[in-house]
Amino acid sequence: MSESSQAVLPMERPPVLGRPRPPRSDAVLYLDGVSVVFDGFRALNNLSLIVEQGELRAVIGPNGAGKTTMMDVITGKTRPTEGVVQFRDIDLTRLDEAAIANLGIGRKFQKPTVFDALTVFENLELALKAPRNPWACLRWMLSGEARDRIAATLAEIGLTARAGDRAAILSHGQRQWLEIGMLLMQDPEVLLVDEPVAGMTDQETEHTAALLRRIADGRRSVVVVEHDLEFVRALGCKVTVLCEGAMLSEGSIDHVQNDPRVVEVYLGR
Repeated sequence: MSESSQAVLPMERPPVLGRPRPPRSDAVLYLDGVSVVFDGFRALNNLSLIVEQGELRAVIGPNGAGKTTMMDVITGKTRPTEGVVQFRDIDLTRLDEAAIANLGIGRKFQKPTVFDALTVFENLELALKAPRNPWACLRWMLSGEARDRIAATLAEIGLTARAGDRAAILSHGQRQWLEIGMLLMQDPEVLLVDEPVAGMTDQETEHTAALLRRIADGRRSVVVVEHDLEFVRALGCKVTVLCEGAMLSEGSIDHVQNDPRVVEVYLGR
């Protein structure tokens, strides 16, 4: 079974097994001893990971290393077989995907999912964090404060000049930035970003690296799963290397690129 396989999740779940260490008080994301087993295959194997508030972190590794499963566990798409998964002091293993998103954990998949028939501005307006009950929707009017938030997000992602254009005519890179902007409209504390620069031009890749560095501004934390090591270098952040569902190495990009274990199983030189 592939690492993206998933289990059907109930609304409330019992605690997972294991005897984890207590979480660090300064960790926004805390994984300890996390394993995921699919029909005997260990997609994650005793994985531990700590992401601090405002941190930008890159996660790399060969195909099948467990990167997608790790994000599935954090967002509630997959339930761990054992271990601890916490957002601050909240046990994420007891919550479903919607509840976890509402806590402030946003996820961007590799393929952008924007509304092609709507303008860039309308996509951001639709993503705006606001009451979604029927009565609130009937009475909805875009406030000046909301317009200011959309304008600030347009500037942040570099799409102010494209605000009135339909999303369908944006370049691949611009669509990726728009989806990141839609996540920002939800005001998340943690963003999980999956291979954001796949298929981008060099200029778009540089823009994306600068954008993600700005987003991890001390208040938000950003975890980026990526294969492009030059892009990871441009992020200038701590790098975690996964292999066979476990952490293989961690440190600066120079440190992990010179780790003989990483060279053997991933870099191949």
